[in-house]
Amino acid sequence: MKIAFYGSSLLSSYWNGAATYYRGLLKALARLGYDITFYEPDVYDRQKNRDIEAPDWCAVVVYKATPHAMMQVAARAAEADIVVKASGVGFADDALLRAVLDHARADALTVFWDVDAPATLGQLRDEPDHPLHRALQEIDLVLTYGGGDPVVWAYRAMGAAECVPIYNALDPETHHPVGKDMRFACDLAFLGNRLPDREARVEAFFLDPALRSADQRFLLGGSGWGDKQMPANVGWLGHVGTRDHNALNVTAKAVLNISRDSMAANGFSPATRVFEAAGAGACLITDAWLGVDLFLKPGEEILVARDGEDVAEIMQSLSAERAKAIGTSALRRVLGEHTYTTRAVLADAIFRRHFERPTVEAAE
Repeated sequence: MKIAFYGSSLLSSYWNGAATYYRGLLKALARLGYDITFYEPDVYDRQKNRDIEAPDWCAVVVYKATPHAMMQVAARAAEADIVVKASGVGFADDALLRAVLDHARADALTVFWDVDAPATLGQLRDEPDHPLHRALQEIDLVLTYGGGDPVVWAYRAMGAAECVPIYNALDPETHHPVGKDMRFACDLAFLGNRLPDREARVEAFFLDPALRSADQRFLLGGSGWGDKQMPANVGWLGHVGTRDHNALNVTAKAVLNISRDSMAANGFSPATRVFEAAGAGACLITDAWLGVDLFLKPGEEILVARDGEDVAEIMQSLSAERAKAIGTSALRRVLGEHTYTTRAVLADAIFRRHFERPTVEAAE
């Protein structure tokens, strides 16, 4: 089956946290036999900051950020059996969604794939005239990369015919243990771009603990932090390309995950960073969110902090030996239960069920 996938970027993770998710899941789907074309706009300097070139498991079409170019690629939805419009593409999202739905064949499966469902749902609640309200009446399937039952129930209440979370996971070919790199030597590292709905939590869970831990070294990676006032023991790395993520994760004694506001409030939304770090065998500390125990066991495979004081206390007592043991346990768990291969099997079953329904109904 052919998939036309309209997303932010497959080739670049620059200001694009969904890249790891797209790569892992679409590669796994391609191995199940899907013929995939990914359409991404040339915006936010992503093409100047590519992490990868077009892979052999997926065709990639980069289009100019103009209405005409957008309409041209939207028309190609007619070639696909499955048409996917992801959230947060970054250029004319509402118009793109309308265009791909208009061009999709009547027998195609139409999918809205939400990579930030708590935020999207919040916007829908605030904007009763948002175009997605109408589109949900036409779309066959909503998939999300997190959110659990709260997101499923909310989307069904908004009129979605079906909503299923396909969670983030690990691609062990991309994220795995490597040798240490002393550029990233530190006690605690955090990777994340500076975003309005994350900054206060970064202050609380990372910068405040750094102030409490003057004898330890903290490293911050991500774009947008250049003018942020930081404690003297915090080093800023700027944008850290995906090629360096494994080295950073294995070199730091511990790695911190900080959820965005909406995802922390909703729960059941493990970030891609959780599985990247676990896949490298890192000792991961996460801010507390509902459902973390569905993915990793607190205290044994991940450490959970309710606030910045918890982070500081964990770092004061965390030995290198315990950090290594936690990382080893996390790696074992994600390899066994949380790879993109297992997520793709679920997505494949969902797709096939949709295509089989008309045959079943006709037989009745």
